[in-house]
Amino acid sequence: MTVGREGGPETLPVVVPEPGLPSQVTIYEVGPRDGLQNEQALVPTEVKAAFVRRLLDAGLPIVEATSFVHPKWVPQLADAAELMTGLVADLGDRARALPVLVPNERGLDRALALGLRHVAVFASATETFAAKNLNRTLTTQFEMFEPTIARALAGGVDVRGYVSMCFGDPWEGPVPVEQVVEVGRRLLALGCAQLSLGDTIGVATAGHVRALVGAFEAAGVGTDRLALHFHDTYGQALTNVHAGLQAGVTTYDASAGGLGGCPYAKSATGNLATEDLVWFLTGLGIEHGVDLRAVVDASVWMAAELGRPSPSAVVRALAQSPL
Repeated sequence: MTVGREGGPETLPVVVPEPGLPSQVTIYEVGPRDGLQNEQALVPTEVKAAFVRRLLDAGLPIVEATSFVHPKWVPQLADAAELMTGLVADLGDRARALPVLVPNERGLDRALALGLRHVAVFASATETFAAKNLNRTLTTQFEMFEPTIARALAGGVDVRGYVSMCFGDPWEGPVPVEQVVEVGRRLLALGCAQLSLGDTIGVATAGHVRALVGAFEAAGVGTDRLALHFHDTYGQALTNVHAGLQAGVTTYDASAGGLGGCPYAKSATGNLATEDLVWFLTGLGIEHGVDLRAVVDASVWMAAELGRPSPSAVVRALAQSPL
């Protein structure tokens, strides 16, 4: 990335690789779903579609587009079928490959009807959040996931499993590592290809990240099956990414412009910003395939649509810089 400044162009950030880290990372973009679901205003469908296209054009390899959840619970995503129908008409198989969240079999039916090939289910690592978010217990939540995952796999659809509240819960406090591992292992046993371990309220620290990844490895779950999903509530998201890299994890969820939170956990602030993650990885010499300028432009555009500035530090720093 070349930044024009008085006195001549510079290449920023300076690339200084760190021994022992992965050479390549996959950024799993969740802004259109996990970001926009937490907005107070309803974003027009055509704006969402343009946002998805901008992110794909920026080189993001995976863009989670929406959620087929009941409009009563997440009205911000009530237009999921309309959005995906338009994207499929516009982008064809490229759109059918976009992941969508399906909370149950009814959501899966809607995704299958559109020929979508990647879905995700959303589980809880704690009893209270399972009750509030899923209206299930920690144990009975799997009764809902089992037929959904089985039908998806039978239809040739890839399934990702989200596990929320992996590091702390606003009602229960610290979450036992072994409890998170048990939930994750059960999702994998049902057929999930990958687990995204969520720091839903942003309380994770580097040592806790390494401990949780290590516990999964000790239970026979390799880092190739894991992704990490951080929120920046306490400013620890990039520190936690670094800990994850040291532990060997190579997939990280991020949200363009730092959009997002969780509608069922009010203490959850924005997701790790895609731009902040790209800057960080670039400085370490880790390949990611993303055009930083294009993502910044997409986030600035979306911030204007939302009527407020982006919370991303890198967006704020670069939005006025001629790149």
